[in-house]
Amino acid sequence: MEDTIHITAQESGERIDALLACQAPIRSRSAAARLLEGGRVTLRGAAVRKNYRVTAGDEFTVVLPQAAPATAVAQAIALDVVYEDADVIVVNKPRGMVVHPAPGHPDGTLVNALLAHCGESLSGVGGQLRPGIVHRIDKDTSGLIIAAKNDKAHEALSSQLKDHSLFRVYDAVCHGALHDDAGTVDAPIGRDSKNRQRMAVTDKNSRPAVTHWQVLARYARHTYIRCRLETGRTHQIRVHMAWTGHPLLGDTVYGGRRDKGLESQCLHARGLRFIHPTTGEAIELWTDLPDWFAQVLARLGPET
Repeated sequence: MEDTIHITAQESGERIDALLACQAPIRSRSAAARLLEGGRVTLRGAAVRKNYRVTAGDEFTVVLPQAAPATAVAQAIALDVVYEDADVIVVNKPRGMVVHPAPGHPDGTLVNALLAHCGESLSGVGGQLRPGIVHRIDKDTSGLIIAAKNDKAHEALSSQLKDHSLFRVYDAVCHGALHDDAGTVDAPIGRDSKNRQRMAVTDKNSRPAVTHWQVLARYARHTYIRCRLETGRTHQIRVHMAWTGHPLLGDTVYGGRRDKGLESQCLHARGLRFIHPTTGEAIELWTDLPDWFAQVLARLGPET
């Protein structure tokens, strides 16, 4: 499939790989890099390098790979299983793993790994490409994600997402110094009218979004925070923190700056609490910070 991308004055000066990473169905910098390295992105007939900075009026031709298959296949991919029983499985997803197959990511996803690990014991509510998937986290966000092994469990967990009894906690590093030690961002999120591949705080065609945050540590130019989601909108923490003027470190999509050795937003799904769909027991799970996150904190210098 072939697509054409026209560059506006507002986009002028951006790197082509960063710009492509925000386009559907590409959706990631790694997918954009693969297209560029494969010569699938051309400008006036010539292949474009990934560090090319676009100019207003540029018109790129992008040859997209074939669409993902209609069904996901099992792949023997190692999983860090934090909890598992006959109804649910909770996995500590590594940074860089896509949750389910999509254009540009036909395999190597969490779903492919779950199919190999669980066999046919995954719910069908999410369809053939998303078996068992109750909620998602971004490709470049690491941490805890829960999947359902049967339809009854899936429906129960989905209801908990809707009534906010499924408790999700994320650790993050944001730019700047937050004035208070804790707070709440209550601001609706919808598609960005200027860039449909991004989300934004907006009153138009939006849904309510609430993020509670607290400061864990302060550094000279950054703040280490913990966020609890009351709702689960796409890119919610990233959008809300950027809206407050404190975008996440490494989140170039929403205004954050890169850190040496950090290729994505500094965000980790640290904690998860849910009511077991069969026993009614409250299950609370936590994971340690991954090494890459701990290394980021170490580079920020002493706490202030």
